[in-house]
Amino acid sequence: MTRKGKRVGLVAAVAVAVAAMSLPAYAAKTDLTMGVVLEPPHLDPTGGAAAAIDEVVYSNVFEGLTRIDRNGEVKPALAKSWTISDDGLTYTFTLNDGVTFHDGSDMTAEDVKFTLDRAMAEDSTNAQKALFEPIDSVAVTDPSTVVVTLKRPTGHFLFNLGWGDAVIVAPETAADNKANPVGTGPFKFVEWVPGDHITLEKNADYWGDAVALDKATFKIIPDPAAATAALMAGDVDAFGNFPAPEAVPQFEADPRFTVAVGSTEGETILSTNNGKPPFDNPKVRQAIAHSIDRQAIIDGAMFGLGTPIGSHFAPHHPAYVDLTGTYPYDLDKAKALLAEAGFPDGFEATLKLPPPTYARRGGEIIADQLGKVGIKLEIIPVEWAQWLEQAFKGKDYDLTIVSHTEPMDIGIYARDDYYFDYKNPKFNEVMDKLAAETDTEKRYALMGEAQTILAEDAVNGFLFELAKTGIWNAKLEGLWENSPVQANDLTEVHWTE
Repeated sequence: MTRKGKRVGLVAAVAVAVAAMSLPAYAAKTDLTMGVVLEPPHLDPTGGAAAAIDEVVYSNVFEGLTRIDRNGEVKPALAKSWTISDDGLTYTFTLNDGVTFHDGSDMTAEDVKFTLDRAMAEDSTNAQKALFEPIDSVAVTDPSTVVVTLKRPTGHFLFNLGWGDAVIVAPETAADNKANPVGTGPFKFVEWVPGDHITLEKNADYWGDAVALDKATFKIIPDPAAATAALMAGDVDAFGNFPAPEAVPQFEADPRFTVAVGSTEGETILSTNNGKPPFDNPKVRQAIAHSIDRQAIIDGAMFGLGTPIGSHFAPHHPAYVDLTGTYPYDLDKAKALLAEAGFPDGFEATLKLPPPTYARRGGEIIADQLGKVGIKLEIIPVEWAQWLEQAFKGKDYDLTIVSHTEPMDIGIYARDDYYFDYKNPKFNEVMDKLAAETDTEKRYALMGEAQTILAEDAVNGFLFELAKTGIWNAKLEGLWENSPVQANDLTEVHWTE
Protein backbone atom coordinates (compact mmCIF):
# COMPACT_ATOMS: atom_id res chain seq x y z
CA MET A 1 0.00 0.00 0.00
CA THR A 2 2.16 2.79 -1.30
CA ARG A 3 0.77 5.95 -2.77
CA LYS A 4 3.16 8.73 -3.47
CA GLY A 5 3.63 11.88 -5.44
CA LYS A 6 1.80 15.12 -5.75
CA ARG A 7 -1.97 14.87 -5.61
CA VAL A 8 -3.71 17.75 -7.33
CA GLY A 9 -7.41 18.14 -6.65
CA LEU A 10 -10.01 19.12 -9.25
CA VAL A 11 -10.06 22.82 -8.50
CA ALA A 12 -10.57 25.72 -10.81
CA ALA A 13 -7.52 27.17 -12.52
CA VAL A 14 -8.20 30.57 -11.00
CA ALA A 15 -8.27 29.12 -7.49
CA VAL A 16 -5.00 27.36 -8.12
CA ALA A 17 -3.41 30.56 -9.33
CA VAL A 18 -4.61 32.49 -6.30
CA ALA A 19 -3.32 29.79 -3.94
CA ALA A 20 0.04 29.78 -5.65
CA MET A 21 0.28 33.57 -5.42
CA SER A 22 -0.24 33.36 -1.67
CA LEU A 23 2.87 31.25 -1.20
CA PRO A 24 6.21 32.88 -0.51
CA ALA A 25 9.05 32.46 -2.98
CA TYR A 26 11.36 29.63 -1.94
CA ALA A 27 14.12 30.11 -4.51
CA ALA A 28 16.72 31.00 -1.90
CA LYS A 29 15.20 29.09 1.02
CA THR A 30 17.74 27.00 2.90
CA ASP A 31 15.94 26.36 6.17
CA LEU A 32 13.34 23.76 7.05
CA THR A 33 10.73 23.50 9.79
CA MET A 34 9.80 19.86 10.29
CA GLY A 35 6.81 18.89 12.37
CA VAL A 36 7.17 15.97 14.78
CA VAL A 37 4.48 14.48 16.99
CA LEU A 38 6.53 13.22 19.92
CA GLU A 39 9.13 15.12 21.89
CA PRO A 40 12.17 12.91 22.51
CA PRO A 41 12.99 12.18 26.16
CA HIS A 42 16.58 13.13 25.30
CA LEU A 43 18.87 13.23 22.25
CA ASP A 44 21.22 10.28 22.76
CA PRO A 45 20.25 7.35 20.49
CA THR A 46 22.69 5.07 22.33
CA GLY A 47 20.86 5.59 25.61
CA GLY A 48 17.15 5.37 24.92
CA ALA A 49 14.48 3.33 23.11
CA ALA A 50 12.20 6.16 21.95
CA ALA A 51 11.85 6.45 18.18
CA ALA A 52 11.50 10.20 18.65
CA ILE A 53 15.25 10.41 19.38
CA ASP A 54 16.31 8.93 16.05
CA GLU A 55 13.68 10.98 14.23
CA VAL A 56 15.75 14.05 15.07
CA VAL A 57 19.38 12.91 15.18
CA TYR A 58 19.78 9.79 12.97
CA SER A 59 22.13 10.58 10.05
CA ASN A 60 21.68 14.27 10.86
CA VAL A 61 23.73 14.65 14.05
CA PHE A 62 25.05 11.13 14.63
CA GLU A 63 26.48 8.52 12.25
CA GLY A 64 27.49 4.87 12.54
CA LEU A 65 30.00 2.68 10.78
CA THR A 66 27.19 1.82 8.38
CA ARG A 67 23.88 3.48 7.66
CA ILE A 68 20.48 2.31 6.44
CA ASP A 69 19.32 4.24 3.37
CA ARG A 70 15.82 5.13 2.23
CA ASN A 71 15.48 1.69 0.57
CA GLY A 72 16.50 -0.22 3.67
CA GLU A 73 19.89 -1.13 2.24
CA VAL A 74 23.15 -1.12 4.19
CA LYS A 75 25.54 1.58 2.99
CA PRO A 76 29.00 2.75 4.08
CA ALA A 77 29.05 5.66 6.52
CA LEU A 78 31.96 6.35 8.87
CA ALA A 79 33.44 3.11 7.58
CA LYS A 80 34.23 3.58 3.91
CA SER A 81 34.83 -0.14 3.41
CA TRP A 82 35.13 -3.46 5.19
CA THR A 83 36.25 -7.03 4.68
CA ILE A 84 34.83 -10.19 6.22
CA SER A 85 36.88 -13.27 6.97
CA ASP A 86 35.94 -16.56 5.31
CA ASP A 87 34.57 -17.95 8.57
CA GLY A 88 32.34 -14.88 9.02
CA LEU A 89 33.83 -14.02 12.40
CA THR A 90 36.20 -11.13 11.67
CA TYR A 91 35.13 -7.76 10.27
CA THR A 92 37.89 -5.30 9.40
CA PHE A 93 36.59 -1.75 8.96
CA THR A 94 38.52 1.02 7.22
CA LEU A 95 37.36 4.46 8.35
CA ASN A 96 36.94 7.58 6.26
CA ASP A 97 39.70 10.15 6.50
CA GLY A 98 39.29 13.58 8.02
CA VAL A 99 36.23 12.84 10.14
CA THR A 100 35.78 15.13 13.14
CA PHE A 101 33.23 15.44 15.89
CA HIS A 102 31.28 18.66 16.22
CA ASP A 103 33.62 19.83 18.98
CA GLY A 104 36.53 19.68 16.51
CA SER A 105 38.16 16.51 17.84
CA ASP A 106 39.18 13.74 15.44
CA MET A 107 37.03 10.63 15.11
CA THR A 108 39.33 7.60 15.08
CA ALA A 109 39.26 3.85 15.54
CA GLU A 110 39.63 4.43 19.29
CA ASP A 111 36.21 6.11 19.31
CA VAL A 112 34.72 3.13 17.49
CA LYS A 113 36.19 0.76 20.07
CA PHE A 114 34.92 2.96 22.90
CA THR A 115 31.43 3.03 21.42
CA LEU A 116 31.12 -0.71 20.85
CA ASP A 117 32.72 -1.64 24.18
CA ARG A 118 30.40 0.78 25.96
CA ALA A 119 27.30 -0.58 24.19
CA MET A 120 27.99 -4.21 25.12
CA ALA A 121 29.31 -3.56 28.63
CA GLU A 122 27.59 -5.18 31.59
CA ASP A 123 26.34 -1.78 32.82
CA SER A 124 25.32 -0.60 29.35
CA THR A 125 22.17 1.52 29.17
CA ASN A 126 21.81 0.96 25.42
CA ALA A 127 18.18 0.05 24.72
CA GLN A 128 19.31 -2.39 22.03
CA LYS A 129 22.20 -3.94 23.94
CA ALA A 130 21.35 -7.31 22.39
CA LEU A 131 22.55 -6.03 19.01
CA PHE A 132 26.09 -6.03 20.35
CA GLU A 133 26.01 -9.37 22.19
CA PRO A 134 27.57 -11.30 19.25
CA ILE A 135 30.75 -9.19 19.55
CA ASP A 136 33.66 -10.98 21.18
CA SER A 137 36.28 -8.24 20.92
CA VAL A 138 37.10 -4.91 19.30
CA ALA A 139 40.71 -4.11 18.41
CA VAL A 140 42.37 -1.01 16.97
CA THR A 141 44.98 -1.68 14.30
CA ASP A 142 45.72 1.97 13.53
CA PRO A 143 43.73 5.25 13.72
CA SER A 144 41.79 4.34 10.57
CA THR A 145 41.32 0.60 11.08
CA VAL A 146 39.25 -1.33 13.59
CA VAL A 147 38.80 -5.09 13.77
CA VAL A 148 35.64 -6.58 15.26
CA THR A 149 35.67 -10.28 16.10
CA LEU A 150 32.37 -12.07 16.63
CA LYS A 151 31.55 -15.04 18.85
CA ARG A 152 29.64 -16.64 16.00
CA PRO A 153 28.65 -15.75 12.42
CA THR A 154 25.93 -13.10 12.50
CA GLY A 155 24.18 -12.57 9.20
CA HIS A 156 22.64 -9.20 10.08
CA PHE A 157 25.68 -7.68 11.80
CA LEU A 158 26.29 -4.90 9.24
CA PHE A 159 22.60 -4.02 9.33
CA ASN A 160 22.69 -3.88 13.12
CA LEU A 161 25.57 -1.40 12.96
CA GLY A 162 23.31 0.88 10.95
CA TRP A 163 20.80 1.31 13.80
CA GLY A 164 20.73 4.58 15.70
CA ASP A 165 21.74 2.65 18.79
CA ALA A 166 25.13 1.95 17.14
CA VAL A 167 26.17 5.50 16.21
CA ILE A 168 29.75 6.41 17.07
CA VAL A 169 30.30 8.69 20.06
CA ALA A 170 33.40 10.10 21.76
CA PRO A 171 34.42 9.28 25.34
CA GLU A 172 34.89 12.99 26.09
CA THR A 173 31.28 13.90 25.23
CA ALA A 174 29.24 10.68 25.49
CA ALA A 175 27.99 11.38 29.01
CA ASP A 176 26.45 14.70 27.93
CA ASN A 177 24.87 13.60 24.65
CA LYS A 178 21.37 13.43 26.10
CA ALA A 179 21.20 17.21 26.46
CA ASN A 180 24.04 18.35 24.21
CA PRO A 181 24.57 15.80 21.42
CA VAL A 182 28.00 15.84 19.77
CA GLY A 183 28.27 13.65 16.70
CA THR A 184 30.03 13.57 13.34
CA GLY A 185 27.01 14.29 11.14
CA PRO A 186 26.24 17.06 8.63
CA PHE A 187 24.18 18.99 11.19
CA LYS A 188 25.13 20.34 14.61
CA PHE A 189 22.83 20.65 17.58
CA VAL A 190 21.97 24.28 18.41
CA GLU A 191 19.16 24.39 20.96
CA TRP A 192 16.26 22.54 22.52
CA VAL A 193 13.31 24.47 23.88
CA PRO A 194 11.34 21.79 25.76
CA GLY A 195 7.80 21.40 24.55
CA ASP A 196 8.40 23.56 21.51
CA HIS A 197 11.31 22.83 19.17
CA ILE A 198 14.80 21.45 18.55
CA THR A 199 17.13 23.29 16.19
CA LEU A 200 20.05 21.99 14.13
CA GLU A 201 22.37 23.92 11.86
CA LYS A 202 24.66 22.95 9.00
CA ASN A 203 28.05 21.57 10.01
CA ALA A 204 30.51 23.62 7.94
CA ASP A 205 33.32 21.18 8.74
CA TYR A 206 31.46 18.04 7.73
CA TRP A 207 33.74 15.36 6.33
CA GLY A 208 31.28 14.15 3.66
CA ASP A 209 29.06 15.73 1.04
CA ALA A 210 27.64 19.06 2.17
CA VAL A 211 23.90 19.26 2.80
CA ALA A 212 21.68 21.84 1.11
CA LEU A 213 19.94 23.04 4.29
CA ASP A 214 21.59 25.62 6.51
CA LYS A 215 19.14 25.13 9.35
CA ALA A 216 16.54 22.58 10.41
CA THR A 217 13.99 23.09 13.16
CA PHE A 218 11.95 20.19 14.52
CA LYS A 219 8.69 21.68 15.76
CA ILE A 220 6.91 19.55 18.37
CA ILE A 221 3.17 19.37 17.61
CA PRO A 222 1.42 16.39 19.22
CA ASP A 223 -2.16 17.51 18.51
CA PRO A 224 -3.54 16.31 15.13
CA ALA A 225 -5.70 19.40 14.61
CA ALA A 226 -2.80 21.72 15.41
CA ALA A 227 -0.57 19.75 13.01
CA THR A 228 -3.10 20.24 10.22
CA ALA A 229 -3.41 23.94 10.93
CA ALA A 230 0.36 24.42 11.08
CA LEU A 231 0.87 22.81 7.69
CA MET A 232 -1.95 24.73 6.05
CA ALA A 233 -0.66 28.03 7.46
CA GLY A 234 2.93 27.33 6.43
CA ASP A 235 4.15 27.42 10.03
CA VAL A 236 5.78 24.05 9.34
CA ASP A 237 7.05 22.91 5.96
CA ALA A 238 6.68 19.18 6.43
CA PHE A 239 5.56 16.27 8.56
CA GLY A 240 7.41 13.04 7.91
CA ASN A 241 4.79 11.22 9.98
CA PHE A 242 1.56 13.21 9.83
CA PRO A 243 -0.70 12.48 12.83
CA ALA A 244 -4.12 13.30 11.35
CA PRO A 245 -5.09 10.68 8.74
CA GLU A 246 -8.58 12.13 8.52
CA ALA A 247 -7.08 15.30 7.00
CA VAL A 248 -5.11 13.54 4.26
CA PRO A 249 -7.78 14.08 1.54
CA GLN A 250 -7.64 17.82 2.25
CA PHE A 251 -3.93 17.89 1.44
CA GLU A 252 -4.29 15.52 -1.51
CA ALA A 253 -6.62 18.05 -3.09
CA ASP A 254 -4.25 20.97 -2.54
CA PRO A 255 -1.49 21.45 -5.17
CA ARG A 256 0.70 23.23 -2.64
CA PHE A 257 1.49 19.91 -0.98
CA THR A 258 3.01 16.53 -1.68
CA VAL A 259 1.31 13.58 0.00
CA ALA A 260 3.42 10.42 0.20
CA VAL A 261 1.89 7.37 1.84
CA GLY A 262 4.53 4.69 2.21
CA SER A 263 5.48 1.88 4.53
CA THR A 264 7.22 1.70 7.89
CA GLU A 265 8.75 -0.95 10.11
CA GLY A 266 6.07 -0.08 12.65
CA GLU A 267 4.30 -3.19 13.90
CA THR A 268 1.42 -1.70 15.85
CA ILE A 269 0.41 -4.08 18.60
CA LEU A 270 -1.74 -4.48 21.66
CA SER A 271 1.25 -5.14 23.90
CA THR A 272 0.42 -7.73 26.54
CA ASN A 273 2.10 -8.41 29.87
CA ASN A 274 2.63 -12.15 29.40
CA GLY A 275 4.11 -12.54 32.88
CA LYS A 276 1.09 -11.14 34.71
CA PRO A 277 -2.19 -12.99 35.43
CA PRO A 278 -4.50 -13.49 33.67
CA PHE A 279 -2.40 -12.73 30.58
CA ASP A 280 0.05 -15.52 31.42
CA ASN A 281 -2.75 -17.88 30.37
CA PRO A 282 -2.54 -18.65 26.61
CA LYS A 283 -6.31 -19.11 26.41
CA VAL A 284 -6.85 -15.55 27.65
CA ARG A 285 -4.46 -14.19 25.02
CA GLN A 286 -6.14 -16.29 22.35
CA ALA A 287 -9.52 -14.96 23.44
CA ILE A 288 -8.23 -11.41 23.07
CA ALA A 289 -6.91 -12.26 19.60
CA HIS A 290 -10.35 -13.58 18.56
CA SER A 291 -11.96 -10.37 19.93
CA ILE A 292 -9.94 -8.00 17.74
CA ASP A 293 -11.34 -6.75 14.45
CA ARG A 294 -8.18 -5.37 12.82
CA GLN A 295 -9.87 -3.71 9.88
CA ALA A 296 -12.30 -1.88 12.15
CA ILE A 297 -9.31 -0.47 14.06
CA ILE A 298 -7.52 0.57 10.85
CA ASP A 299 -10.66 2.21 9.50
CA GLY A 300 -11.73 3.83 12.74
CA ALA A 301 -8.39 5.01 14.08
CA MET A 302 -6.31 5.42 10.93
CA PHE A 303 -8.98 6.18 8.31
CA GLY A 304 -7.97 3.13 6.31
CA LEU A 305 -4.21 3.74 6.39
CA GLY A 306 -2.51 0.57 7.58
CA THR A 307 -2.02 -3.10 6.69
CA PRO A 308 -3.37 -5.89 8.94
CA ILE A 309 -0.71 -8.14 10.48
CA GLY A 310 -0.94 -11.45 12.31
CA SER A 311 2.56 -11.52 13.79
CA HIS A 312 5.44 -9.17 14.50
CA PHE A 313 6.74 -8.71 10.97
CA ALA A 314 6.51 -6.12 8.19
CA PRO A 315 4.28 -7.12 5.24
CA HIS A 316 6.67 -5.56 2.71
CA HIS A 317 9.50 -7.93 3.68
CA PRO A 318 10.00 -10.92 1.36
CA ALA A 319 9.97 -13.30 4.34
CA TYR A 320 6.55 -12.11 5.53
CA VAL A 321 3.93 -14.77 6.26
CA ASP A 322 0.28 -13.71 6.35
CA LEU A 323 -0.93 -15.05 9.69
CA THR A 324 -3.94 -12.78 10.14
CA GLY A 325 -6.19 -15.84 9.92
CA THR A 326 -4.59 -17.63 12.90
CA TYR A 327 -7.23 -16.27 15.27
CA PRO A 328 -10.03 -14.82 13.12
CA TYR A 329 -12.51 -12.34 14.57
CA ASP A 330 -14.94 -14.60 16.43
CA LEU A 331 -16.66 -13.34 19.59
CA ASP A 332 -18.27 -16.68 20.40
CA LYS A 333 -14.91 -18.43 20.25
CA ALA A 334 -13.40 -15.69 22.41
CA LYS A 335 -16.08 -16.13 25.07
CA ALA A 336 -15.63 -19.91 25.04
CA LEU A 337 -11.86 -19.56 25.54
CA LEU A 338 -12.39 -17.14 28.43
CA ALA A 339 -14.73 -19.64 30.06
CA GLU A 340 -12.15 -22.41 29.62
CA ALA A 341 -9.58 -20.14 31.24
CA GLY A 342 -11.82 -19.64 34.27
CA PHE A 343 -13.30 -16.26 33.32
CA PRO A 344 -16.85 -16.97 32.08
CA ASP A 345 -17.88 -13.43 32.98
CA GLY A 346 -14.68 -11.80 31.76
CA PHE A 347 -12.42 -9.68 33.93
CA GLU A 348 -11.18 -6.14 34.46
CA ALA A 349 -7.82 -4.78 33.28
CA THR A 350 -6.08 -1.53 32.43
CA LEU A 351 -5.07 -0.20 29.03
CA LYS A 352 -2.30 2.40 29.12
CA LEU A 353 -2.25 4.59 26.04
CA PRO A 354 0.72 6.80 25.02
CA PRO A 355 0.07 9.97 22.99
CA PRO A 356 0.25 8.82 19.33
CA THR A 357 -2.98 8.92 17.35
CA TYR A 358 -2.93 5.20 16.62
CA ALA A 359 -2.78 4.44 20.36
CA ARG A 360 -5.34 6.90 21.71
CA ARG A 361 -7.90 6.34 18.95
CA GLY A 362 -7.15 2.66 18.55
CA GLY A 363 -7.43 2.12 22.29
CA GLU A 364 -11.02 3.36 22.39
CA ILE A 365 -11.96 0.90 19.65
CA ILE A 366 -10.16 -2.04 21.27
CA ALA A 367 -11.77 -1.29 24.63
CA ASP A 368 -15.14 -1.49 22.92
CA GLN A 369 -14.23 -4.71 21.10
CA LEU A 370 -12.92 -6.50 24.19
CA GLY A 371 -15.88 -5.25 26.19
CA LYS A 372 -18.14 -7.36 23.98
CA VAL A 373 -16.62 -10.53 25.44
CA GLY A 374 -16.61 -9.27 29.04
CA ILE A 375 -13.09 -7.84 29.25
CA LYS A 376 -13.63 -4.42 30.81
CA LEU A 377 -10.71 -2.09 30.20
CA GLU A 378 -9.91 1.03 32.17
CA ILE A 379 -8.23 3.43 29.76
CA ILE A 380 -5.29 5.30 31.28
CA PRO A 381 -3.74 7.99 29.05
CA VAL A 382 -0.02 8.44 29.74
CA GLU A 383 2.63 10.74 28.34
CA TRP A 384 5.53 9.26 26.42
CA ALA A 385 8.00 9.59 29.30
CA GLN A 386 5.52 7.90 31.62
CA TRP A 387 5.02 5.05 29.16
CA LEU A 388 8.76 4.47 28.88
CA GLU A 389 9.17 4.46 32.65
CA GLN A 390 6.07 2.48 33.61
CA ALA A 391 5.40 0.04 30.77
CA PHE A 392 8.70 -0.34 28.91
CA LYS A 393 11.10 -0.23 31.85
CA GLY A 394 8.91 -1.18 34.80
CA LYS A 395 6.51 -3.72 33.20
CA ASP A 396 3.83 -1.87 35.16
CA TYR A 397 0.93 -2.44 32.80
CA ASP A 398 -1.71 -4.97 31.72
CA LEU A 399 -2.23 -3.93 28.12
CA THR A 400 -0.91 -1.03 26.08
CA ILE A 401 -0.73 -0.01 22.43
CA VAL A 402 2.51 0.94 20.74
CA SER A 403 4.08 0.80 17.31
CA HIS A 404 7.48 -0.92 17.30
CA THR A 405 9.28 0.97 14.55
CA GLU A 406 12.73 -0.59 14.92
CA PRO A 407 13.81 -2.45 11.77
CA MET A 408 13.68 -6.26 11.72
CA ASP A 409 13.07 -6.43 15.46
CA ILE A 410 11.37 -9.81 15.83
CA GLY A 411 14.32 -10.83 18.01
CA ILE A 412 13.00 -8.72 20.91
CA TYR A 413 10.73 -11.65 21.79
CA ALA A 414 13.79 -13.67 22.75
CA ARG A 415 14.88 -11.17 25.39
CA ASP A 416 14.19 -12.44 28.90
CA ASP A 417 13.90 -8.97 30.39
CA TYR A 418 11.80 -7.39 27.64
CA TYR A 419 8.58 -5.72 28.69
CA PHE A 420 6.29 -8.35 27.09
CA ASP A 421 7.78 -10.83 29.61
CA TYR A 422 7.40 -13.59 26.99
CA LYS A 423 9.41 -16.78 27.38
CA ASN A 424 9.52 -19.60 24.85
CA PRO A 425 12.68 -21.73 24.46
CA LYS A 426 11.51 -22.92 21.04
CA PHE A 427 11.32 -19.35 19.77
CA ASN A 428 14.75 -18.56 21.24
CA GLU A 429 16.20 -21.57 19.45
CA VAL A 430 14.88 -20.28 16.13
CA MET A 431 16.39 -16.87 16.84
CA ASP A 432 19.77 -18.46 17.60
CA LYS A 433 19.67 -20.31 14.28
CA LEU A 434 18.68 -17.11 12.46
CA ALA A 435 21.55 -15.16 13.97
CA ALA A 436 24.08 -17.72 12.77
CA GLU A 437 22.59 -18.27 9.31
CA THR A 438 23.94 -16.32 6.33
CA ASP A 439 22.04 -18.01 3.47
CA THR A 440 19.17 -15.72 2.47
CA GLU A 441 16.56 -18.37 1.72
CA LYS A 442 17.31 -20.28 4.91
CA ARG A 443 17.10 -17.04 6.88
CA TYR A 444 13.70 -16.30 5.35
CA ALA A 445 12.45 -19.76 6.30
CA LEU A 446 13.54 -19.23 9.90
CA MET A 447 11.87 -15.83 9.94
CA GLY A 448 8.65 -17.49 8.82
CA GLU A 449 8.94 -20.09 11.56
CA ALA A 450 9.47 -17.37 14.17
CA GLN A 451 6.44 -15.43 12.94
CA THR A 452 4.27 -18.54 13.23
CA ILE A 453 5.34 -19.24 16.81
CA LEU A 454 4.47 -15.71 17.91
CA ALA A 455 1.13 -15.80 16.13
CA GLU A 456 0.11 -19.14 17.60
CA ASP A 457 1.19 -18.07 21.09
CA ALA A 458 -0.87 -14.88 20.71
CA VAL A 459 1.94 -13.13 22.52
CA ASN A 460 0.45 -9.75 21.71
CA GLY A 461 -2.58 -8.49 19.84
CA PHE A 462 -1.03 -8.01 16.40
CA LEU A 463 -2.97 -5.15 14.81
CA PHE A 464 -1.49 -3.47 11.75
CA GLU A 465 1.65 -2.18 10.09
CA LEU A 466 1.77 1.56 10.56
CA ALA A 467 1.64 3.52 7.33
CA LYS A 468 4.07 6.38 6.85
CA THR A 469 1.98 9.36 5.90
CA GLY A 470 4.27 12.15 4.83
CA ILE A 471 2.96 15.58 3.87
CA TRP A 472 5.19 18.45 2.85
CA ASN A 473 5.46 21.59 0.76
CA ALA A 474 5.43 20.60 -2.91
CA LYS A 475 8.66 22.52 -3.46
CA LEU A 476 10.54 20.28 -1.04
CA GLU A 477 12.43 17.28 -2.34
CA GLY A 478 14.55 14.58 -0.73
CA LEU A 479 12.40 13.51 2.21
CA TRP A 480 11.88 9.78 2.68
CA GLU A 481 8.63 8.25 1.45
CA ASN A 482 9.17 5.04 3.45
CA SER A 483 10.69 4.41 6.89
CA PRO A 484 13.05 1.43 6.84
CA VAL A 485 14.47 2.91 10.07
CA GLN A 486 13.26 5.53 12.51
CA ALA A 487 14.51 8.65 10.80
CA ASN A 488 13.84 12.05 9.33
CA ASP A 489 17.04 11.93 7.29
CA LEU A 490 17.66 15.45 5.98
CA THR A 491 20.90 14.77 4.13
CA GLU A 492 19.25 14.95 0.67
CA VAL A 493 16.54 17.49 1.43
CA HIS A 494 16.44 20.68 -0.63
CA TRP A 495 14.06 23.29 -1.94
CA THR A 496 13.34 23.58 -5.65
CA GLU A 497 12.93 26.78 -7.67
